[in-house]
Amino acid sequence: MACSLNAPRFVIAALAAVAVAQNPDADAQVVNSDSVVNPDGSYAWNYETSNGIRAQEEGVGGQSASGSASWTDRDGTPIQLTYVANEGGFQPQGAHLPREGPVPDHVLKTLEFIRANPPKDDPNFNIQALEAEIARLQALQ
Repeated sequence: MACSLNAPRFVIAALAAVAVAQNPDADAQVVNSDSVVNPDGSYAWNYETSNGIRAQEEGVGGQSASGSASWTDRDGTPIQLTYVANEGGFQPQGAHLPREGPVPDHVLKTLEFIRANPPKDDPNFNIQALEAEIARLQALQ
């Protein structure tokens, strides 16, 4: 059976048409948008789309940022995301994000053993960081 060079193009076009037809957000438009960049490197931006997506952020370029976004998931669940990005990294928060569960007892016991018997020949060992991590993990229990 001969296959013309147009057949693959037709299949791709048909798949694209089906994908667009199944995506109700395909016709969403930006209904509000604003951005400001200041000479000191600080900035702020926000936007909103016709399908209910909203996002905003403010910060200082290369140093820190904080913002939020909201949208409705495909199953109708409203999603709210807030975040901070700074020297501590990107720190998102939202009910839809996975949560860290309780830590197994043997992990806490091992960390407490290390705290009680810190390595004497490791210049990179940081007892304060270990204590902070133990406290964080205990709070998850």
